[in-house]
Amino acid sequence: MLFQKLMGKGPTSMISPSAPKGLWSWGSHQNGQLGLGDYVSRSSPVQVGASITWASVSAAGSNVSHATKTDGTLWGWGGNSVGQLGLGDTANRSSPVQVGTLATWGIVESGTNTSFAIKTNGTLWAWGKDGYGYLGLGTSALDKSSPVQVGTLATWSQVSSSGNFFSAIKTDGTLWSWGRNASGRLGLGDQGAVYNARSSPTQIGTLTTWSRVTLGGAHSVAVKTDGTLWSWGYNSTGQLGFGDTIRRSSPVQVGTLATWSAVGAGESYRTFAIKTDGTLWAWGDNASNNYGTLGLGDIVNRSSPVQVGTLTTWSLLGVAGGNAFAVKTDRTLWGWGSNNSGRLGVGDVVFRSSPVQVGTLASWIKIEGGNNQVLGIHV
Repeated sequence: MLFQKLMGKGPTSMISPSAPKGLWSWGSHQNGQLGLGDYVSRSSPVQVGASITWASVSAAGSNVSHATKTDGTLWGWGGNSVGQLGLGDTANRSSPVQVGTLATWGIVESGTNTSFAIKTNGTLWAWGKDGYGYLGLGTSALDKSSPVQVGTLATWSQVSSSGNFFSAIKTDGTLWSWGRNASGRLGLGDQGAVYNARSSPTQIGTLTTWSRVTLGGAHSVAVKTDGTLWSWGYNSTGQLGFGDTIRRSSPVQVGTLATWSAVGAGESYRTFAIKTDGTLWAWGDNASNNYGTLGLGDIVNRSSPVQVGTLTTWSLLGVAGGNAFAVKTDRTLWGWGSNNSGRLGVGDVVFRSSPVQVGTLASWIKIEGGNNQVLGIHV
């Protein structure tokens, strides 16, 4: 899933690049995805090793975790059944292991079975499962257990993954997608019985004004440079935000406002967004297993954006399959939704349908969630 930051207002804006940055994890640990060297679940944040040089983190699916350090090295741990850790084999790891020897990695995006990273030179790299062209290499059945470059371009700036479809934005503001296309989730204007999969990045429309994109379980949401919000794909619980449950195969604007900044979906059938005024909004599935995953204090689905509480101090989003997290401008961390294996990090396994603070620290600068594990960085 893609970590989202409120531009210009996020708590990272005043953090020195040289500030110590520790990595913490919690939740289920059955495949080593917490990186703690064992297979014991945690219901409160626990530090991963002693390093304080972590720069970014990504978690996806049930058991895949990656992170980069400030020296540009890339690390992976957790489940590795199809080589999705990028370590050249299919053995699980319960502690962070360096991916190759390069120190040129800038952004990493874990996927359920397929992972991506962008180097500091703007090139895009992929590894893991290649069904339906997941890797973007023009093939559909050639799994890779080590990073392989996608095409030859060095103009990629952002990448987002879900279980079986993927999107990326280039430095010129164009938006691209590939993978499985059921329910029109690629945004290319088509869908069909054979899913009309794309095995190479394909441009969505012709616009050059895309700013950020995030993918849910079968839908996509994006923000343009003008602050407008757009969505497409599957819409069974109203996760597109249009007040209905009709799927869309091309981007359609959500409402008329131009005040959206950060979005998150996290391989789920729900969507979250933060506006430029610091308010938090949610819509889509809120009833599955009575989790209350929208944070609205109930278990009723919403098909249009609804504000979560009344606060105007939200800054960062991290959305997982059954729960969600957000960081406020004071750098405190809050979570809600499912709490299986203690993945809310509040020391118990009780579900929450409204945001509850995770610990007492006011130093969180990044947060990422998979379906079973959560990873965060704080200074």
